[in-house]
Parts: sequence; structure tokens; C-alpha cells
Amino acid sequence: MSAAWGKCFDPSGARYGIPTYPWKLAPDGYATRRQLRAQGLRPGGQPIAAQVMRINRRTGTARVAYFYRVDLALPVRPMTSRKWGALALAMHARRTCPKCQITYGYCLPTSLGMCVLCAYPDTPDTPAAAA
Repeated sequence: MSAAWGKCFDPSGARYGIPTYPWKLAPDGYATRRQLRAQGLRPGGQPIAAQVMRINRRTGTARVAYFYRVDLALPVRPMTSRKWGALALAMHARRTCPKCQITYGYCLPTSLGMCVLCAYPDTPDTPAAAA
């Protein structure tokens, strides 16, 4: 057993306060938030039940993922029509250029704050025009 693996193995929770397992070696019955969401579940207010830990070899820092109990998880709340409408408006705002008011089929880059054509108006549109 390596020293790094030994630092990550604490099934009783004496060292870290909650049961801790090495990366990819957690027992069945636990899932992360993403794993719960993939199953159509959510934590539902339950506390963190366990964690998996991995020590970075280069920096020596620990990476942690928290686990929740699957048997205590609740089903995901369904989207209401109001939530769908709010999501549609938010996505429409992300796709609309504030300068020229054109709506694109993709989200505009936040680094520019506008569409590429408005951000760089002097750049020729086609490579043939530059030659």
C-alpha cells in the first residue's frame, strides 16, 4: 500500500470526519451529484455521506469528490412552464448581440461582449477579399 493511498483510506471517518476512500474505490450505495443527476435524482438536503480523495503527485494537494447516499436521494423536480420560459429568455439573451441586435444560432463569446462582426468591423469577411 502506497503512502498516498493510505492517506486517502479512512472508512471510519476518524481522520477527516466523514468516511474517506481512495479514488474509484468507494463502496456501492454512494453517488456524486452528477451521478445522482444522471439517475434522475438529487441529494434532497441530506448531508455529505462520504468522500473520495486523490493526492496529486506533483503538488501533493488532495482532490476531493463528495458522495451522497443513493437510498436517501429524492427525484429531480420537474421543470415547470415558467422555468422553461425563463430558460428560453436567458438563452435568447446570450445569443443576441447587444450592438446590432442580430440573434445567432450559438452563444456569443463573453470575452467580446458582442458578435464577432461587431467586435472586429474592419476585418474582411472572406479570405479571398484579403488577397
